[in-house]
Amino acid sequence: MEHQPKLLVICGPTASGKTALGVALAQTLGGEVVSADSMQIYRGMDIGTAKPTREEMGGIPHHMLDVADPAEDYSVARYVHDADACVRDILARGKLPIVVGGTGLYIDNLIAGRDFAPFTGAWREKLQARAREEGLPALHEELRRIDPDRAERLHPNDEKRILRALEVWYETGETITAHDERTRSLPPKYDALRVCLQFSQREDMWDRIDRRVDLMMEAGLEEEVRSLLTSGVPPTATSMQAIGYKEFAAAIRGEEPIAQAVAEVKLRSRQYAKRQLTWFRRTPDIRWLTWENTPDLALGRQKVTAYMEEFGI
Repeated sequence: MEHQPKLLVICGPTASGKTALGVALAQTLGGEVVSADSMQIYRGMDIGTAKPTREEMGGIPHHMLDVADPAEDYSVARYVHDADACVRDILARGKLPIVVGGTGLYIDNLIAGRDFAPFTGAWREKLQARAREEGLPALHEELRRIDPDRAERLHPNDEKRILRALEVWYETGETITAHDERTRSLPPKYDALRVCLQFSQREDMWDRIDRRVDLMMEAGLEEEVRSLLTSGVPPTATSMQAIGYKEFAAAIRGEEPIAQAVAEVKLRSRQYAKRQLTWFRRTPDIRWLTWENTPDLALGRQKVTAYMEEFGI
């Protein structure tokens, strides 16, 4: 049986030191970083996404940064397609791919090598036109006839997923339910050692998040958001729903004071960190690296190296 290629994944909540540890490991192991962050893919969104600077990259190639326009609606399917090409290229050159990020959905699907249903766009426009003319309930009812299981799981107003389910049916002749079941039954594409970062005291994580938001403000987050809006990125774009961008866009429109936006960004970042930890705790075979007070890169490198020896990388 063919062996699955091995990957190293450094994941964890926001502000937990993933970028710095990923770079330190890549320098030690001759690796390259593949970002797994659903907002660092967008060009022009640097400050609010904590995108690594050239200095922070430490001479290590970083892939999957700045690959999409902020007005685009980038999907997990596109991420898997694009990131998988980067991983295969790194492996072909005899280097170690180190997947670094906090977007669990991207990481899980990349490792699984999930075969997403094809998307040509041919049916999307027709279905969008029908939704405008006939109303979404009619399309939801159509989905109920084609794929009752999926229709049952979707809210009648969930336009994005209803159209996607119908699109898969019309493009492939297979329901999205059958497609998902078939792909879930396949073995994962990569054998991944996942190391998740956390803090022994939750308060230390909150402090780091608060400090990071203050530093983002000093670095010009408000101006970055203003510049994106001025360049024509619609406030409804997926990119503008990111924490930091949504709140500041509202403040710029005069809906709330800047100080309130800052407080809200801190709160939402903490809530997001909790959701990230919940996601990673559900992941089987994940290894944990717990920081005391602040990230210790020397200790992190030592522990991850020991995990890798165990894992056979």
